Amino acid sequence: MSSTATIAIEESQVDLLPRVLPAHRIGSDREALDIAHALAAEFRTGASERDRERRLPWAEIEKFSASGLGGISVPRAFGGAEVSYRTLAEVFRVLCSADPALGQIPQNHFGILGVVAQSADAAQKARIYADVLAGQRIGNAGPERGTKNILEMKARLLETPNGYRLSGKKFYSTGALFAHWVPVKALDEQGRVVLVFVRRGTPGLTIVDDWSGFGQRTTASGTVLLDNLPVAVENVLPLHRQAEQAGIQGPVSQLIQAAIDAGIAEAAVDDAIHFVRTRSRPWADSGVERASDDPYVIRDIGDLKIRLHAANALLAKAAGLLDQIAAVTIDAEASARASIAVAKAKVLTTEIALHASEKLFELAGSAATLAEHNLDRHWRNARTHTLHDPVRWKLHAIGNYLLNGIAPARHSWN
Repeated sequence: MSSTATIAIEESQVDLLPRVLPAHRIGSDREALDIAHALAAEFRTGASERDRERRLPWAEIEKFSASGLGGISVPRAFGGAEVSYRTLAEVFRVLCSADPALGQIPQNHFGILGVVAQSADAAQKARIYADVLAGQRIGNAGPERGTKNILEMKARLLETPNGYRLSGKKFYSTGALFAHWVPVKALDEQGRVVLVFVRRGTPGLTIVDDWSGFGQRTTASGTVLLDNLPVAVENVLPLHRQAEQAGIQGPVSQLIQAAIDAGIAEAAVDDAIHFVRTRSRPWADSGVERASDDPYVIRDIGDLKIRLHAANALLAKAAGLLDQIAAVTIDAEASARASIAVAKAKVLTTEIALHASEKLFELAGSAATLAEHNLDRHWRNARTHTLHDPVRWKLHAIGNYLLNGIAPARHSWN
């Protein structure tokens, strides 16, 4: 499928809709991790070629859904495994060490499930969770281009004589092309933020695969067009209420982002080690026979591994804190502590993803830059994905909290 293909979703074009395959029902954290490792081993093969050709991973994402991983955060009361946040982060880290573009596709699926847990009523939860456990995927249509900032939006949900209608234009819509449900963030007539679940196949929904970013090439994070499409009232969630109550949906979303970057970093370090061992030549002045015996290369590989281990340790620590906080009543202070803990992890995962993917070439040498190896994909992926949230603002939030006791602003992505 071309990266410039335009797909108009109409009732007569059901062949373009994502299939719903029977999904396995995962029952435990251990099973989720075992399946993630097995899929990562499979997805690693062909990841470079998919990136090079900008070939969307349709078969792979369907295997992901059929494996049951898409339902691991569904509460046990609704039939899901309700795995720990530590397991959720590890699943993303493992998958993204194999193919971070493929691993990013379900990122919003889990972010939206967090919104459902906090903002949906009992009937909405039952319906959405049942679909997810059956193997259906949730996409994303939140951000917009051309607005003052990420908080401003132009999409509108209006009440008409013919019922609710939704119009707008979205971008950075990772997961929408592969999704069965496309949740759309919009403003209602009172100016309140709502989340509208739009079923694929709804007349007026158009998804354009026009993502041209130099990294995360196969995420299809392009445009969603909403042309006066009909909306059932039961598919509207009052997202504005989320800002009125303390929660950890934002930190959970950021935890997944950090896990993706940790996966990118691990892949870059692993490829650096492999290339140095198997292909690189030692520097003439080193006096050694193999590049892997160069004392400066050895030193730098050790440094990369330490930084990677530190980032992973903070990621696991932050996830563990989220598990503790989720088990009790969440107040404003707990929400702030969660945001800060995840921000610390995100600082280190951002830094190691960028550093490792650049250091790879210094250690591996000129041959590593050849297009046939496509090792630049690690840096392209790291640079693209880490732009989601400026790490300078994470550092500011951490410092302001520790120095002045000021809690970070509460956003759905914090």
